[in-house]
Amino acid sequence: MKIEDSNWFEIEAYLKHDDRCVLPLGSTEQHAYLSLSVDSILAERMAAEAAEPLGVPVFPVLAYGLTPYFNAYPGTVSLRTVTYMAVVRDILDSLYRSGFRRVLIVNGHGGNSPVQPVTMEWMDERPGARARFHNWWNAPRAWAKVQEIDPKASHASWMENFPWTRLPGRPVPGEQKPMADFDRLKDRSAEGVRELVGDGNYGGYYQRDDAEMEALWRVGVEETRSLLDGDWR
Repeated sequence: MKIEDSNWFEIEAYLKHDDRCVLPLGSTEQHAYLSLSVDSILAERMAAEAAEPLGVPVFPVLAYGLTPYFNAYPGTVSLRTVTYMAVVRDILDSLYRSGFRRVLIVNGHGGNSPVQPVTMEWMDERPGARARFHNWWNAPRAWAKVQEIDPKASHASWMENFPWTRLPGRPVPGEQKPMADFDRLKDRSAEGVRELVGDGNYGGYYQRDDAEMEALWRVGVEETRSLLDGDWR
């Protein structure tokens, strides 16, 4: 039940028997040959497919996040940390005010992880509030599936190349790119990151068979749904 397909009367009626909702978090940033909206596309789609059989409302993805290290790539948009924390907090407060008490945050961008302390503070200050922060791609079952398919996987590599994140008419290289030196990336400015990474793929094949990607996606959806439908005590 996407919020965009609902009106407020329907949400008010829903809240009389359930207080769960899903908030997807994404990013707008370079993903090599893939869409700049990869993280947002994946987070929102993952949230929607996981929640659909349960009838739980899914809010629109927050499409901007924390990605200062990619600022040297045109099209990347990064919020300041203080801005992002405030925006997420305001969203959570609005959800609480509406009557939602259990919020599953489906995150599609690793750089957004600093939001976790915000959820802890929010729960501490709001009676009955619960928030689960879920990095869908590196949750235990999804990450195990990634490792089973190909352990050489990273940002903008095959593990983010789904039919719905690739761009028509933009072929990707066929070779396996060497993994980036992550220790060197830790102390680089955005320009330094671009110099080290080049096209944006951090390492690994750019694309794998769609059957493998579908298998990975199914694991992610099932794992995400289990968090939404599981024991919230």
